[in-house]
Amino acid sequence: MNIGLDIMGGDFAPETTLKGAILAANEFPENSKLFLFGDKNKIEEILKNENADTSKFEIIATTEVIEMGEHPVKAFTIKKDSSISIGFKYLAGGKIDGFASAGNTGAMLVGAMHSVQQIQGIIRPCITSPMPTINGGVSILLDVGINPDCKPDVLYQYAMLGSLYAEHVYNIKNPRVALLNIGEEEEKGNLLSAATHKLMKGTNEFNFVGNIEGNQIFNGDTADVIVADGFTGNVVLKQAEAFYTLIRKRKLSDNYFDRFNPEIYGGTPILGINSTVIIGHGASNINAIKNMVLHTHHVAEVKLSEKIKQALSNDKN
Repeated sequence: MNIGLDIMGGDFAPETTLKGAILAANEFPENSKLFLFGDKNKIEEILKNENADTSKFEIIATTEVIEMGEHPVKAFTIKKDSSISIGFKYLAGGKIDGFASAGNTGAMLVGAMHSVQQIQGIIRPCITSPMPTINGGVSILLDVGINPDCKPDVLYQYAMLGSLYAEHVYNIKNPRVALLNIGEEEEKGNLLSAATHKLMKGTNEFNFVGNIEGNQIFNGDTADVIVADGFTGNVVLKQAEAFYTLIRKRKLSDNYFDRFNPEIYGGTPILGINSTVIIGHGASNINAIKNMVLHTHHVAEVKLSEKIKQALSNDKN
């Protein structure tokens, strides 16, 4: 299996990105290789300085970089020899099985939609975030930012995507799917929540357990997948990140809250597209890059996009 990494993406690229890549490649199976997209001279220099086993890597030289502040569509269109653009070219051509970057998030989304495109039947792709639960597991929250405005059928598909992700990537059997709301009663919430609950109730396409409130997200005994529009999901995610930052600033140590450290999870896949694309945080450190690459390998290995296609095909039939 071949996994691609944008070496030029991230606040501390390319050195930090490449050091994380070296750690990840050391954990790859023998039949896997990591394709490095970026400045060839810098890549070779860092690999040499780190005494890395170069047989684990394939260097793809690129001459341009899509910077964090650039307009995603414009940059992806103009900078055709950027590490992100060439990475997606390799992904679309089947030369790599998954592609990851901690670079410009918008450019990664644009690249995914323009190159591998969304799966037929998917209304809108989405991104997720694992929420650590007090019982030692995680719940999958989606969407966390791509689509701030949604309709009930979009949220229904998010439930399907999240259920498949939880089952095949996190090995949760028959994951419980809940709708984030301001009350557990099915008539509670705004028009979107009420209509979505009505649509999900009684479905046999996923294990819908009803509404969940914000104070139940982290207990782990109610739901494995939590569905929300991108606006609400992003607010929840940023609030969780803020609590982790506050705890660190106050120099408190707690095993549970330590699991909110984003570097543990590395990155999030774009669900609903025809391949494996993982987006990492721009401020990713070496450990976060390593985990992002390993997560990309895992998602590609379980063929999640194929599982989603099959589920949609069965739904159509």
